[in-house]
Order: sequence, then C-alpha cells, then structure tokens
Amino acid sequence: MGSVLKKLKKALTPKLRCDSSSSTATSPPRPSETTSSEFSITSSSFSREVDSDSFKCCTICLSNVKRGQGQAIFTAECSHSFHFDCIAKNVEHGNLCCPICRAKWDRINVPFQAPNDSVDPQRNHLGSIHPHPEPFSDDEPLLTTSSTQSSVSQSVTIKTHTESPAISASESRANFPVLVSIRAPPLEDPNGHSRTPVDLVTVLDVSGSMGETKLSLVKSAVKFLIQNLGPSDRLSIVSFSTTATRVFPLRRMSDDGRESAILAVESLRSSGGTSIAEGLKKGTRILEERRERNPVASIMLLSDGIDSYYPGGSQLKKQLPASIFSSKTEHGIPVHTFGFGKDHCPTTLHTISDASSGTFSFIESVEMIQDSFAICIGGLLSVVTQELRLTLKSATRGVMIVAIPSGRYFSEISDEGKQGVVTVGNMYAEEEKQFLVYLFVPKSSRSATKTSLLEVLCMYKDLAANELIQVPGERIEILRPKVCSPAEKAVSLEVDRQCNRVSVAEAIAEAQRMAEMGNLKGAKATLAQERSTLLSSPAAQAGDSLITLLEAQLTEVIHRMATMDLYTLTGRAYALSEMSSHSLQRAAATGDSTTWSLTMSEGGNSATSSRAFETPHMSRMLRLSHNLGTNPAA
Repeated sequence: MGSVLKKLKKALTPKLRCDSSSSTATSPPRPSETTSSEFSITSSSFSREVDSDSFKCCTICLSNVKRGQGQAIFTAECSHSFHFDCIAKNVEHGNLCCPICRAKWDRINVPFQAPNDSVDPQRNHLGSIHPHPEPFSDDEPLLTTSSTQSSVSQSVTIKTHTESPAISASESRANFPVLVSIRAPPLEDPNGHSRTPVDLVTVLDVSGSMGETKLSLVKSAVKFLIQNLGPSDRLSIVSFSTTATRVFPLRRMSDDGRESAILAVESLRSSGGTSIAEGLKKGTRILEERRERNPVASIMLLSDGIDSYYPGGSQLKKQLPASIFSSKTEHGIPVHTFGFGKDHCPTTLHTISDASSGTFSFIESVEMIQDSFAICIGGLLSVVTQELRLTLKSATRGVMIVAIPSGRYFSEISDEGKQGVVTVGNMYAEEEKQFLVYLFVPKSSRSATKTSLLEVLCMYKDLAANELIQVPGERIEILRPKVCSPAEKAVSLEVDRQCNRVSVAEAIAEAQRMAEMGNLKGAKATLAQERSTLLSSPAAQAGDSLITLLEAQLTEVIHRMATMDLYTLTGRAYALSEMSSHSLQRAAATGDSTTWSLTMSEGGNSATSSRAFETPHMSRMLRLSHNLGTNPAA
C-alpha cells in the first residue's frame, strides 16, 4: 500500500495555479478579487477525513467524501473536496476548472490521471472520443401488419375571427388583429387502439442524487409508459450517470417486449455523477441509426440534477446532436424534458426542449412523475398530422401582413407583406393552435361594402392516408360602413382572449429575463401590471375561463419571485415551464399544477380539462395514471 501511495504522490507532484482565493461555492470569484494560489496534493490528502465545517459530499456524484470508504479523495487548499476518480473523469470531459468555484486550470499542468481501471477505454485523458462507438442499428423490425387508422372521417378544421366585424371606410388600421385557429381531427378510435405507432427513447438520470425513493418513482412512471404502448410501438431505454448506457434496445412493446423492458427498468441503480449530454447523445443515436422507422419519434429526458461536466445551458447546447435541432425547413427529434425536484438545472433542460421543439415540465413534487409522463405520452400516442403548414395571403391590394407572433413555431412574412407562413409540424388529436395575424388595413374608397383581408390555406400530411391534404379556409372579410354602429365595434372575445394569452406569455418571459439579471422588483412590477391589464379586458369581464387560468399563472410566478432564494429554488423552473407550454401551445406539467388538470365527477367517470392546451387524450391518460396510482406494475 505504501508503494502505491508513493507512486500516486509522484504522479500528482505537478501543482495547479488557480486564479481564485474564494472558497464560496455559490458564485464564481470576481476577476478583481482573485489572487494566485496553489493547489497541491500529498499522500495525506487521500487519508484524512474532511473537516466537519467543510463540504461533506463530492459535488460531482453527490456522495459522501470521507475516509474509510475505499476511495481516494482530492482536497484543494480552498477546501473543495472531490473523489479522485470523479475529478479525473471531470477532466476527461475536457473541463479544466474547479466544479465549485469555476477557477481555470492550466491544461499543461493538470495533475489528474484516473487509474487505468476507471478510465473509459473510448476516451483519452482530455476527453477525446475514439471513433469506435457501438452500433445501434439492431432495432427490432416493425410489425408487418402494423397500420395506422384505416380512415379518418374528419380533417383539420380552420376557423377565423376578426377583432371587430367592421372598420369605418374612412379609417385605416395599422395593427388590426385577425385570429386564425386550426384544430386537428380526433382519433377514429377514442381508446387509441388504431393509431399512429411511435418510436420512443427514454433517457433516465440514475446519478447518485436520484436515490432509492426518486428512482423507485421513476421506475413506476416508466412502467406506466410501457403498459400504455402498443405492439406496434417501439421503446428503448438509456440511463446516464457519469457515463451513459443503453440498457434496453429499440424493441416492439409486444407481451415479450414489455416483460423485457420492465426487467430492464427494474435493473436500474443510482450512483455516480450526472452527464446529461452523454445520455442525450446516446438516445439520439438510437433514433438516428435505426434501420426501420415508425412515423413518429421522440425522446423523453428526465433528470434531477445539474450536468457535472457542462453545468451551463449554453455550454451543454454546444454538445447536443444536430439532429434534434428544428429549423424552418426541417423538424428535429423532439426532446421532452422533465426536471425533478428543486435541485435540477431548469435552464439546461429548457434549452434542450426549446432547441428541439419539445416541452419542458417542472415536476416540483417527485410523486407527480407518473402524471407528468401521462400528459406527455397522451400527446405522443395521438399524433394525427405531420408537416402542417399554414399559409396566409393578402386578399386585397393594400392589405399587408405586419406580424405573426407564433411562439416557438417558425413564421415568415414575404412578398412585402402579401404572404405569411407558419410551420407547425406535428399535431395531436383534437389539439388546437391559434395564431394572431396583425394586418395593415387601408382606408376604403367605397363605403357600405366589404374588404377582403386574407385567404387561408392549411397543408399537412395525413398519417392515416399517408398523403398530403390541403384544406382551404374561408376568405376573411370585414364590413366598411361609413359609420360603425356599437355592435360593429364590439370586440371579439375569441380574439381578445388570445391577445391576452400572448401578452401574458410575453410578460412572463420578460419578467424571467429581469429576474435573471437580479431585478426582482422590476420583474414583479411587470407581472402585476400585466395582471391588471388582463383583469380589465373584455374577456375577463365576460368571465372567460382561460383568463382565470392566466391570472393564476401570473399570481403564481409573482409569488415564486418573492425573494431571489425562492426564485432560484422554484421560480426559475416554474417560469421556464410556463414559457415552454405557451411557446408551443402544448400542455406540460408545471409545478404542482397537474393536480388541477382533472375535475372528476362524483362517480369518477368523467373529467373536464381545466388546463390550457390539454387534449382529450391527455386527460384520458392522466385519468389512467390516477386510477393506477404510482405502482402500475404491482
């Protein structure tokens, strides 16, 4: 043993120069305050127990750092301590700085070299990956008799509303709002037995911070998912901690497939650090390299911690696979992210979901994991249209499209305002998207006539028929009287409620930006002003249910921004989750709000959605989750 320590001491002789004298773990040192200090390791660094006032856990794997557990410990002079293997693995990923105080390390003088039996053979000591990854082209063939819906009796429907029925002939309007709503058809079979099959990859955090309780609830949630997949659906499971592992290949959820998948889930154990990037890379490769493809594919990523190697959202974004990114011409692989508890990094998970057009769910209470899954898979298992594209054209000379606030959906205005396009992509059964189109409407040379504003066309791929469908909308017109009557000036409640929703979403995003800059006072003032404007709107005066929900969202965000500590603990995650939901007009779990999603009747056989964007199939899945409890496989 003495000779081993002697060799270790010799290997660790080079010393680190660190531009920091701070030992505070909560924030990086300011450049003006830093002084050069040395970190050195001696053989005693591996044998002495961490002082009771020091950090008692390794911030990489979150396990205890103390003597007698058979692990070497590196303690720097700043008192930041880590397991030797953990800090070595951190350096392997190319992170040449202290994980706590972010002090920069000199690449040439880095003393860490993990023992041979701890090094991933596919990596060198600076984190370079050799080009020998395991192939993932071993997916189980699709079911040859697999079919989607045999027929769809309905197509996408289009509805339009103008802010008011008329504009006087002598008046021009610079930003006249028109609402264009599209609604997807229902599933032919309300129970979803005859629907579009999916390829789904779950990427699960099994780091040391998950612990037995959290991991047990995750296992139950994944088993709930498995039981609700059909024999034409395929599932793969990836787990990640310090590294990522494919624990279950892409297989059909036949009876045998389900049984094998459940065994794979039960085999999961928690340990090590958190490498979200590695887990997502592996999950993406499974979908990229599959030999056969179901029409719908998605990734569900779950984590309760911060990436040990790329703690910032911008850092991790650079590591993400190109195939998940969405653009105006191509839709990437949607990654739906779930942040558990109060210790995860909402910025990272929101960055991933936002880049891929997925949703970010904030699961404040870990007991809500299964319900959060239910909302997500309720949508994924009911996709009825793909590649949906909404085209808007000016119907009268002089009428121009000024703006289309479309959230995360790509929109483009061309031909000097004569045409606009919104690219939506997939839609779930009975899902609705509403887009405000702001127009410049010129004066009319003739009174007592109509002015045609827009022509609307919707094109999409029908997954049942596997063909492109075109659905023309009615031409949008307004009256042009010489003088408008009170009835002709009346504001459309449909337009007003959508204007309010967009305004609330923008206010939450602006408040979140201000909070990140430390301006909580300004953030709360912005939200309070928006709440006042909301409550004075025509839709609020009419008792609209969406306005009630929007007011509740504003009130909750204000509450979670009471102090910076509370904002950091839950406010950031809550705001980002609401922003994610609004940007896609798609339901996601937010805080404890999934408990609001169902209002059960006395007999428990019916439910009404009380949450924006929730579809009937999502409500059905949520009801199944409630009925089964948290242990569906028991």
